[in-house]
Amino acid sequence: MGNLLISEPPLQVLPSLAIALNSVDKAIILQQIHYWITRSSNVKDNYKWVYNSVSEWHKQFPWLSEKTVQRYLKDLENHGLLITGNYNEAKFDRTKWYRINYEALDSLGATWGRTVPTNRTDNPNSKGPGVITNTNRLPETTTETTKDNSAANAAPEFPWQSVIDYLNEKTGKHFKHTNTNKGLVMARQHDGFSAEDMQKVIDHQCKLWLNTKDMAQYLRPSTLFRASKFEGYLNAVPDEPKHEGREYWTGG
Repeated sequence: MGNLLISEPPLQVLPSLAIALNSVDKAIILQQIHYWITRSSNVKDNYKWVYNSVSEWHKQFPWLSEKTVQRYLKDLENHGLLITGNYNEAKFDRTKWYRINYEALDSLGATWGRTVPTNRTDNPNSKGPGVITNTNRLPETTTETTKDNSAANAAPEFPWQSVIDYLNEKTGKHFKHTNTNKGLVMARQHDGFSAEDMQKVIDHQCKLWLNTKDMAQYLRPSTLFRASKFEGYLNAVPDEPKHEGREYWTGG
């Protein structure tokens, strides 16, 4: 059994930040924006930015109303923790761009012991200038946890997209590389299952269901990789020689 109650990518709440902001929800929102900024390739005026509409942000915080998300974003902006801009090519496009004011954040939590970021990057893999990623800064929200977050020692990323691609190849369907599907696959990886295990389940269930009208509909990520079902499907796979089809890179 995994650490999560359900198979869903988790959001992260930082207790000290929640106390400083007097709001768990605002702390989650600010941490999630930081998560996307660390992965952003949008560099403007020597800073990394992310952009999204309020409705799209709302999808990441579904327990809040859209108006509440909009109000919290505005509150964080008014308190100087979020800086907004508009770098859209189309003049009529009013989608807001966001970056975190890390200097203001450091002032807010002066006892957190974090290094003040600079407007440059020491990351050799960076495509341009931006705020440096510091392992002493707020931890990132991610479904993958490593002991060392440095670029040199980071573990290879599990090839979850290839699992979805293999399922599409075997079924003729067109499942996308969505966060939901990623969460399902990565949750099974966190439980200790390999990409090869997932391939075996796909192969075996396709043999059983693909040509059965009532069951073919269940050849989907939400069924095959469900926490309560996956291990049973895998245990039902008969012992046989290693599949000679697609090979997965597993980082070994």
